[in-house]
Amino acid sequence: MTGFLGQVWAVAAKDLRVEFRTRERIAAMGAFVVLTALLFNYAVDRTAVHPREIAAGLIWMTLVLAGLLGLGRTFELEKEDGALQGLLSAPLPREALYLGKVISNAVLLFLVTGVTVLVFGVFFQLEVPGNPFPLAGVLLLGVLGFTALGTLFSGITAGTRMGETLLPVLLFPLLVPLVVFGVASTASLLAGFPPAEVVGNLRILGAFTLLALTAGVALFRFIVEE
Repeated sequence: MTGFLGQVWAVAAKDLRVEFRTRERIAAMGAFVVLTALLFNYAVDRTAVHPREIAAGLIWMTLVLAGLLGLGRTFELEKEDGALQGLLSAPLPREALYLGKVISNAVLLFLVTGVTVLVFGVFFQLEVPGNPFPLAGVLLLGVLGFTALGTLFSGITAGTRMGETLLPVLLFPLLVPLVVFGVASTASLLAGFPPAEVVGNLRILGAFTLLALTAGVALFRFIVEE
């Protein structure tokens, strides 16, 4: 098991080193978040609706769209350098490759999530709850579930000519439960409700994330071998 975990970490560490060296994906996602929050700041009619009432939905929508910018390029570097076939030919379990990619994508997207909450908090005058851990837990589960599915479907679209264009078409319908319960939980916590109010939603988010990871581990082998 230690060997398997070491292989997972080797894949994740390699992707993170490359990303922190080039900063291509994280810069694109961060810039998208800032610009989107700025546009929403001026687009919302504050006389008709209070920004805090719609902030949770806007945060999640921004995260999903920003995440697509990063997830769409999960296998792009390997494709450009011709290293994908070499990586698949290495004595590396497909499950380790998948989980390593999920971890690296989740780390990057969680960093962008922090920027998103900070930027929307400044523009919409949001008050972070006194205990930020429940909110962080909701967002972390959302990020894990999103990246688990996104990494799987990125493997599918990487072998097609439509590439990143096809990714949201395949991914968005499956994200409906994640977004619905994620937005509801985030809105409740930002409104000051106690964490006990969102326990049920957290369980559903956890189940969704576990199901997404299980499906990814089971199906990734067949996707990359096609």
